[in-house]
Amino acid sequence: MDYKEEYLRVFSEQIKRPGAQNLLDWMQTTDFFTAPASTRFHGACECGLVMHSLNVYNVMMKRYLEEGDNPESFAVCALLHDLCKANYYKAGFRNVKNDETGQWERVPTFRVQDAFPYGHGEKSVYLVERFMRLRPAEAMAIRWHMGSFDDAARGGCFAISEAYDQYPIAVKLHLSDLEATYLVEKGTSAVNR
Repeated sequence: MDYKEEYLRVFSEQIKRPGAQNLLDWMQTTDFFTAPASTRFHGACECGLVMHSLNVYNVMMKRYLEEGDNPESFAVCALLHDLCKANYYKAGFRNVKNDETGQWERVPTFRVQDAFPYGHGEKSVYLVERFMRLRPAEAMAIRWHMGSFDDAARGGCFAISEAYDQYPIAVKLHLSDLEATYLVEKGTSAVNR
């Protein structure tokens, strides 16, 4: 099963609320299922975004789901936290010098071309809520999933601490995102399984 098929299966099995199918239909009109997760860090390859979203979901479910947690909320947060990256990257090329031959080579790359520069987590929340309502804890988790990598947090914003204090799912999503990025995906590329 490839990443898109797995994502669609998990999404359809776990997320049942009104608007979910409309959101999924819209996602399929974007490049979400073929886009990279980044330009040069984790998942910087075709299908990297969907691969990363599934990795975050798997880490979150295996490590952080506790009695009393809502599995649908975990799926919503993990699968949609980086929705802001749909239609965000553009494929291109750059020149890289081959260390062995000394020759310059043209290699494929991705660059950011953000048509709707609304921020990272907040943009994902906005896009989801165009189709499906988020619970407050889900919105907080998606908004603050970048932790201290977020511009607002780096600027001394205390809202992230308040969000993490009030909404444990926000901490769980952030930790799952970090583990997927730096441990699960380290040295891997997105290819169909």
